[in-house]
Amino acid sequence: MSEISADYVIVGAGSAGCVLANRLSADPNITVILMEAGGRDWNPWIHIPVGYFKTMHNPSVDWCYRTEPDPGLNGRALDWPRGKVLGGSSSLNGLLYVRGQPQDYDRWAQKGNPGWGWDEVLPLFKRSECQERGADEFHGDAGPLSVSNMRLQRPICDAWVAAAQEAGYPFNPDYNGATQEGVGYFQLTARKGRRCSSAVAFLNPVRKRENLTILTRAQASRVVFDGTRATGVAYRDRAGAEHVVTAGREVILSSGAIGSPHLLMLSGLGEAAHLKACGIEVLRDLPGVGGNMQDHLQARLVFKCNEPTLNDEVRSLYNQARIALKYAMFRAGPMAMAASLATGFMRTGPHVETPDIQFHVQPWSADSPGEGVHPFSAFTMSVCQLRPESRGKIRLAPDDPTGYPKIHPNYLSTETDCRTIVEGVRIARRIARHAPLDSKISEEFRPDASLDLDDYEGTLDWARNYSTTIYHPTGTCKMGPGGDAVVDARLRVHGITGLRVADCSIMPEIVSGNTNAPAIMIGEKAADMIREDHSAGARAT
Repeated sequence: MSEISADYVIVGAGSAGCVLANRLSADPNITVILMEAGGRDWNPWIHIPVGYFKTMHNPSVDWCYRTEPDPGLNGRALDWPRGKVLGGSSSLNGLLYVRGQPQDYDRWAQKGNPGWGWDEVLPLFKRSECQERGADEFHGDAGPLSVSNMRLQRPICDAWVAAAQEAGYPFNPDYNGATQEGVGYFQLTARKGRRCSSAVAFLNPVRKRENLTILTRAQASRVVFDGTRATGVAYRDRAGAEHVVTAGREVILSSGAIGSPHLLMLSGLGEAAHLKACGIEVLRDLPGVGGNMQDHLQARLVFKCNEPTLNDEVRSLYNQARIALKYAMFRAGPMAMAASLATGFMRTGPHVETPDIQFHVQPWSADSPGEGVHPFSAFTMSVCQLRPESRGKIRLAPDDPTGYPKIHPNYLSTETDCRTIVEGVRIARRIARHAPLDSKISEEFRPDASLDLDDYEGTLDWARNYSTTIYHPTGTCKMGPGGDAVVDARLRVHGITGLRVADCSIMPEIVSGNTNAPAIMIGEKAADMIREDHSAGARAT
């Protein structure tokens, strides 16, 4: 067993972890170790925006998690991709830059988390951002994270935006601006046609700092304690040998909504009865660890078209060569495409004050991004519920606690969630029947036209059979003051000294949109609080 040490040890080089490594190591008087279970982000597909077709479900860069069969999905189990590489899931995701609604963060603050309201977090979003359109009240242009417009347009997506307006939904040029509601086009985390992951934005510029050590192929196995103080992290290297990294000040878990609660439970922090049943010695009974899990469930509607879509463009070797050449020469075309082009944030009715569904519109269709496109002309209209009430959980596998945890999403387990997904599907089908989109659709493929628009039970059953994750697991190390919370408003684990969690697992409620931008903001916020708390402690002594 070998041992190295630093002031701060960060476990997980994902969206938040890379931010923390950057911001904390900016002080040359402190030392930082960043640990990552995966390897370097050398796979070239990581840096090509459309590369998620190649990296998702690839065990060299993806944890390849899979849920347990879920009753809300009629017993189906889902693949849950998570990044296992520098950059974490920001190296595999669809690049979509979405912050959520101001009300999301104000609710966090109202739940007993001071400092997390919209007025407090907006400056952190701006600090990270290098906005292609320039700085304004809502955006920054001097940060390391490049946010740019799409370098690709497709008529079918333009037709969807026009049809949605015909259906009564307003156009919104900036869903991260004054208001989220409306339809328009996504922005993406890319720089000159290349992915701007958290590793590219925050880690690459500072990796040569003498006070920053980056450990790859270092899979954490447990947090090391002296009593109830975290003093380091034990990990295994590629060969299986165990090492210990010692933290002089703090250990910070940034391993995501699956990895962080898993590591806490392996370290004796969690529901006592569950830990004992799995043979884990209990350090502190924290029943909230692994609970409160939330995800955005997407219903993916597919419509066949009477004109070519991206499905046709990528089918022949000749067209693939043309696409590759265009990207090589101009960093443009389909290879510069994010997961979706058009979007919409809408309300399912007057009973909600802010949008409760989100659309992702893609000029292609597939059963899964990693499985290739359908062999016919089609596009996808995906709709997800933004604020699900359903709560799932993560638990250790009793027969092998150190192996992959058991993931129980518990989708569509409340009446509100069922009603919202059904209405989202109905809105999608109604938009498809407005000009100019209606003239481009040759067939409703999934669901097909035999499903009546007013058939609630039939639509709900279709959603249970075909909906899938949109890759936004959150909430499993809930922030708050209550007995079901895991960390306080400063992200310190309750009842433990020297241990924080900083990633999407701390969300008390999932944000109303994609989660990468909020994860980066959480990293920024955590870095500020860690520096503030250390300065306050130093003054006190």
